[in-house]
Amino acid sequence: MSDQINSSKAPEPVGLYPHARRVGNLLFLSGVGPRERGTKNIPGVELDEKGNIVSYDIEKQCRSVFQNVKYILEDAGSGWDKIVDVTVYLTNMKDDFPIYNRLWAEYFKENPPCRTTLEINCLPTPIGIELKVIATI
Repeated sequence: MSDQINSSKAPEPVGLYPHARRVGNLLFLSGVGPRERGTKNIPGVELDEKGNIVSYDIEKQCRSVFQNVKYILEDAGSGWDKIVDVTVYLTNMKDDFPIYNRLWAEYFKENPPCRTTLEINCLPTPIGIELKVIATI
């Protein structure tokens, strides 16, 4: 049996799923993006009237994603230092990976978790990065 966890600070899910599920001492987070709670606002993203991306700032998106992950971890009784594995989805590996990789080193100076980074052609909302995280509690 697992317990569903929903954060009061992280952005609302875009589908029928919880922010995380706890199984034993493991916490599995659903994909986390950079949106802000209670709004459709995506830090660092400028959209046209049809909802297409005009420009974006991957550094702002990364920092926002990391903050959203922290919110979920803390609301679940875990923490940033308890992350053990991360799958990263980028929509533009060539341009965004160097910036993302620099920020990763900033946020995970001590004891970095395992990481897999994949390029995909799009995500469900107009974002450039999403994280799938496993942590301990």
